[in-house]
Amino acid sequence: MSKNFRFKLTVILIIFSLLLSLLIAVLDYKKMQKQIWIGQENKLLMAEEKIIGNLKTIDKVYEIFDYQIAEKMEQYSRELLAKYEENPNFASWDFEHLKTAYGMDIYILNAENKVTYSSFQPDIGRDFKLCCESFSKLLDTRREGSSFTHDGMDLQAVTGEIKKFSYMPTPDHMYLIELGMNLENEEIFKQFNFLDTINELTNEIEVIDQIQVYNSDGYVVGVKSDDGDKLRIDGQFYAIFKEVKESGQYREMIVNQPDGQLTYRFIPYQADEKRGFSTERVVAIVYNDHELRGVLSSYKNQFITQLLVILAAAVALSFIIARLVAKPIHLAFHDSLTGLKNRAAFEDELQKRLEREKSKVALMMIDLDNFKAVNDQLGHGEGDRLLQVVAKTIEEVIGSSNFAARVGGDEFLVILDSIHSKKIGEISEELLKRINEEISFYNTIHTSISIGAALSCKEDDFDSLYKKADEALYKSKENGKNQYTLYSCS
Repeated sequence: MSKNFRFKLTVILIIFSLLLSLLIAVLDYKKMQKQIWIGQENKLLMAEEKIIGNLKTIDKVYEIFDYQIAEKMEQYSRELLAKYEENPNFASWDFEHLKTAYGMDIYILNAENKVTYSSFQPDIGRDFKLCCESFSKLLDTRREGSSFTHDGMDLQAVTGEIKKFSYMPTPDHMYLIELGMNLENEEIFKQFNFLDTINELTNEIEVIDQIQVYNSDGYVVGVKSDDGDKLRIDGQFYAIFKEVKESGQYREMIVNQPDGQLTYRFIPYQADEKRGFSTERVVAIVYNDHELRGVLSSYKNQFITQLLVILAAAVALSFIIARLVAKPIHLAFHDSLTGLKNRAAFEDELQKRLEREKSKVALMMIDLDNFKAVNDQLGHGEGDRLLQVVAKTIEEVIGSSNFAARVGGDEFLVILDSIHSKKIGEISEELLKRINEEISFYNTIHTSISIGAALSCKEDDFDSLYKKADEALYKSKENGKNQYTLYSCS
């Protein structure tokens, strides 16, 4: 068996094993990645559902008690409206005294929706037309009306305190009297405080960096600060916040950080009962990839170790298999004595070449003369040596681009590709010369070779070409042996 064949088979098996092992390992790694992603996604969905659930709960609870608070706010609003009719000069009002009496902050908004007077000093001068266009339009509608209105849970824009606001227009439609009641001190809010849930989730779930709830104008609910600008959504997120609020669909934004990625997920929220703008909110969850990267890194190390073990096993197994199957596979298509291809391989090769280039294929039959005498007089061992010498000489003369096979005891076949009659003659002459030289050591027995060659015609198939080469060989034998005959197209 050819060492080259075993080497090629071993390489093929190793490559196949490596590719198969790598494919299985990569698919397994991708599957694990997907499972990790699903696990993280489930954590986030749980957090979202819990936050949204708490918001809905507190909205429903406040919906029940809201009307009691609203009745009180309407009563105070009408008292303030009566006070306005008696004294429309707000500059003379004692807003601190009114705040103490009502337990609520009082705001006076002019026709431009600007806070001109208030018991809450930081809000004086606040211009809703500049900060909150949609809400400003709603205020215009309320000021032009004549009825008392109130919103649900909202927040103080400057401090971030959670409050409930109500609005009463003055009869001359020049002002809106706004009341703001702090809800954070109410027992209801303490029992159903979604801010506590946010803190719990942020502490419990490692992947969550921050959770914030924004009101319709982009202010953070429940975050207190002396600087109102710090309470509003960062400018880089405002566009996506607005898109989420208008479309009602969640959106994500990824921000690259030195230590990894932060994903900002914005989720729309709408209370079951809409009351002004206060029940329209956007929940923003900021989550990191630290845990994900840690798990993936750990599994990646395992993956590399497992892959190396698999690859080593695959290579070892390939060598074992190659040694076990190389010989049977080689013998299925090769002659065991000479190493040339056998009849099965020859028939398959000739058929292929005829189909590919019918007019340029030549078939050469080579037969040893007086081979039986060599076996009878010198023994089969010497006969085998003669066959090996002839096979080696044939391979050397025809070259690697052509095809040689041993198909019988002393019969050889050669397929010559892309050739013409003159070249066939040259190769035949060279074969006769070389083989006569190589086997000259048989002094007592005159042995030689006879050659019959046929150049394929356009109409030739396997059987017809084989028959022509056989006829040409017969003529060489009939004419005295040690010669060649060419059967060419007429």
